[in-house]
Amino acid sequence: MKLYRCERFEGISGLALREEPDPSPPGVHEVLVQVNASSLNFRELLLMNGAFRDWMAPNFIPVSDGAGVVLAVGPSVRRFKPGDRVMANFAENWHGGARPQHADVLGRGAIVEGMLRDKVVLSEEEWVGVPAHLSDEEAATLPCAAVTAWNALCQHAPLLPGQTVLVQGTGGVSIFALQLARLFGARVIATSSSDAKLERLAELGADATINYREVPQWDAAVLQLTDGLGVDLVVEVGGAQTFGKSVAATRDGGRISVVGLLTGAPSPGDGFFTRGLSIAPIRVGSRQDFEAMNRAIDLHKLRPVIDSIHDFAQVPDALRHLESQRHFGKIVIRHPQAATA
Repeated sequence: MKLYRCERFEGISGLALREEPDPSPPGVHEVLVQVNASSLNFRELLLMNGAFRDWMAPNFIPVSDGAGVVLAVGPSVRRFKPGDRVMANFAENWHGGARPQHADVLGRGAIVEGMLRDKVVLSEEEWVGVPAHLSDEEAATLPCAAVTAWNALCQHAPLLPGQTVLVQGTGGVSIFALQLARLFGARVIATSSSDAKLERLAELGADATINYREVPQWDAAVLQLTDGLGVDLVVEVGGAQTFGKSVAATRDGGRISVVGLLTGAPSPGDGFFTRGLSIAPIRVGSRQDFEAMNRAIDLHKLRPVIDSIHDFAQVPDALRHLESQRHFGKIVIRHPQAATA
């Protein structure tokens, strides 16, 4: 089978396309899946550049997100049958409830081999069914960014109709958070440095938008849009450089779901405590979280936003496009066998 390995922590240049033997037939409780599509997240670039080299070795198969079709199942498998369409959960062995103690926090495509390959054998407990209205390319976008967004909205407290959510930027988590928040009946304020991207966020349902390059004090702008109260929930993706403004933009007793640390780990500050804010670090989610989100996606027939689809041989180009940050929506890889699936 064809696959990619990150052979050296040298970014995209360390990636190599390889031909290796197919996986062994599935064991008693295992499922063999033909991967038809995968999708990229910013974490891929961090991993390939060695951001977590103290935790893992090179020569890993990258990419956490993938979708495909079941080819064969072990004799005791009950959850799936050949022909079923499935996605792999981001976190191995996290099937429900709280994240297991000492669990791998990097997810698939790191210490645990990823989805940038033709075929994968995993326990039946690691797979999730695909909502029927989604293509494989659309389904491949869900395991990391969409589940993260879902849990950012409702993991620690329910998001209620009429509440206001602030989403930052136009990365995968932020766009999914906008789409899913609208399903909950929430009002959404979105920020970006690009007017063109803000227009697209408005088309997706953002009630108000702020260009943070033109309005550096965007926290004050958020307060103006909320009658001086602040938002009920911030989906925080920036880290240290944006966290202070996120605190200022949140109402007393509100929530901040910390998803990204692009500019380092945030420091809560005095306002965080005196105003009774709650902070929740989001580590993607369990298989049960994934399945709950899929029920909402299926009910509302939500479709992910896809920026572009690249052939398997074009993975380095796709990663460069991701690195450029010019994309809007998910970058998807179509695997060679998808046309015959």
